[in-house]
Amino acid sequence: MSENTPVKQQNTAAYYGQAVASFAIALGAVALGVFNLEADAWVRAFLGVAVLYLTTSAFTLAKVVRDRQEAGQIVSRVDQARLEKLLAEHDPFQKL
Repeated sequence: MSENTPVKQQNTAAYYGQAVASFAIALGAVALGVFNLEADAWVRAFLGVAVLYLTTSAFTLAKVVRDRQEAGQIVSRVDQARLEKLLAEHDPFQKL
């Protein structure tokens, strides 16, 4: 394609590790807080289920946003390739 095609950036292992550790600490802290909450068992169970639902919803939303962004990049690259092909085939000195 062209020289201006954006390079797909890869996350480092340290960044990935930090994200996983941060998620695990946050989820653990909330679970510990719900477990130690001075409330009936059904209240703690409700809060636990709510946290799990929120967590899975966050993962789903992140995946949907990523997939939409990747689809937009693919369409953009296809459009760029078509434009480059048209420009390469165009002869401005050709008589109509």
